Amino acid sequence: MSGIGTGYDLSASTYSPDGRIFQVEYALKAVDNSGTCIGIRAKDGVVLAVEKLVQSKLLVPGSNKRISSADLHVGVATAGLLADARHLINRARSECQQYRDTYRSAIPGKVIADRMSQYVQAYTLYSSMRPFGISTIVATYDLHGPAMYMIEPSGVSYGYYGCAIGKGRQVAKTEIEKLKLTQLSAREAVKEAARMYGSRVF
Repeated sequence: MSGIGTGYDLSASTYSPDGRIFQVEYALKAVDNSGTCIGIRAKDGVVLAVEKLVQSKLLVPGSNKRISSADLHVGVATAGLLADARHLINRARSECQQYRDTYRSAIPGKVIADRMSQYVQAYTLYSSMRPFGISTIVATYDLHGPAMYMIEPSGVSYGYYGCAIGKGRQVAKTEIEKLKLTQLSAREAVKEAARMYGSRVF
């Protein structure tokens, strides 16, 4: 059993002697090989922008969607494996629908982020499963205003004013940190996101 993990990378529920779970680290590498995805939380909304890497000239435009809606007030952007993203978005849609059926109101942003992160984290607990090879940005707008959360393959989720995932995340984070996010309107945030992608800063 030679290689990087020396046998400790065969299961998501096995720790290496230095306390690492290699399967989760491999999932993070899959995210880092994907196109850059940024989220900017403005004072009156949340802006999501993704870089779609075109693998082939024969690809039909719009068939590799990386931004989807889970509900009327919930948007999801992903970086990583597209099939894993599709599965998690379907799960988010069912969570939103179940909450609406039960409580007769739209699901709060914190609740949908928590439920999605718990679902992602469950896939790191059993040897028969593998972690999701995606990082997810969840954008919501409810009675408390705009909110944005980022969920990692390990199941950890945090609230953000601005975040970036994917190949050029470090450079994108540096650009986002220059913005005055608490004073920015959603319209201005769209222009800033377009500027970052247009000038190819990452």
